[in-house]
Amino acid sequence: MSRLWDKGAPLDERVLRYTAGEDHGLDNRLVAYDVRASIAHAEMLNANGLLSSEDLEAIRRGLTQIAEEHSRGEWHVSLQHEDGQTALETLLTARIGDAGKRVHLGRSRNDQVLTAVRLYLRDAVDALAERVLTVAAALDDLASRDGAIAIPGYTHMQQAMPSSVALWAGGFAAELRDDAEGLKQVQRRVGKSPLGSAAGYGSPNLPIDREETRRRLGFDSVHEPLTAVQLSRGKAEAQLGFEIALVMQDVGRLSSDLLLFYTQEFSFVSLPDAFTTGSSIMPQKRNPDVFELIRGRTATAQACLFEVMAITAKLPSGYQRDLQLIKAPLFRSIDLCLDTLNILPAALEGVKFRTDRIKLDPSIHAAAQANEMVVKEGIPFRDAYRRVGKALKKESDG
Repeated sequence: MSRLWDKGAPLDERVLRYTAGEDHGLDNRLVAYDVRASIAHAEMLNANGLLSSEDLEAIRRGLTQIAEEHSRGEWHVSLQHEDGQTALETLLTARIGDAGKRVHLGRSRNDQVLTAVRLYLRDAVDALAERVLTVAAALDDLASRDGAIAIPGYTHMQQAMPSSVALWAGGFAAELRDDAEGLKQVQRRVGKSPLGSAAGYGSPNLPIDREETRRRLGFDSVHEPLTAVQLSRGKAEAQLGFEIALVMQDVGRLSSDLLLFYTQEFSFVSLPDAFTTGSSIMPQKRNPDVFELIRGRTATAQACLFEVMAITAKLPSGYQRDLQLIKAPLFRSIDLCLDTLNILPAALEGVKFRTDRIKLDPSIHAAAQANEMVVKEGIPFRDAYRRVGKALKKESDG
């Protein structure tokens, strides 16, 4: 199979396998977005007299059919294609002839794939933010069910002050809503259209209308100047990776609390059998694997962020093939976060706080007692603090 850059010389299969890497498989999620961008580009070429209306209609019809067939699983991007861009142009040309060869005028695979990635990220960011808010709503529901139940508030892993299920769940819900706002901020970088920047320096002698493709694809602005486009590679991806790491950190800490509360020593909560697993050797065990894996996958999210940032660190300006490697950690972080957010609401629905097992140590009211002395007796807080501390020590010593 010929590739877009073929010049007649044979290619060692080892080179194809190494340079394509995971790219052909990863590009399958971008096919629909690449088709949208390709049609918009063809429409712009037609509007500027660079493509006939007959060819435009053939391209539009051919790409639409190819995308529909891909969505039905009738074909997929393979290693022999090298990447999604080669696959689409090859399939299109085989279907409509020379018109398929005209669609690449005025663009490079560099701006083509980046446009598809940004279109995909627009939807991914919206999906992530929506699911984060769904988890926050599940915590609101938990607070509505069990919110009045008093639980200890902990500092340094010791009972510190009185809290409640409503305060505990509400704190996590508030932070998740803040995470959703952080995710939405990623759209500022994603919303810049790279299409028409080609390999980073435009297309000489062609009347390319980048504003036209921006408008057709719904981007907020044209990414200018041309040389900024390749310098921006990895920034939106890293920003999204950072926000995902924060989401995963919050749900990881939530999971860590529930895992502690689920221990026999605490037994503050019960978990549904449908969200726990059994032991292969101990008949009595029900294991909270879901929450353990959520906690563990915070490390994966952080590693994905670091990988994206490390790939782009110290690269010179212009396109470098290293940038292809960003897709794998980017997609991995999106997938693990979506999978986590999809399972959490149902898992939280089955969490029940057990009032029969929750005990607050009497000393947990010490700060309140000191404050009461200040209000009633007018003494300095530090004196009240010491008096309460001495009284509790004397009581503890018996």
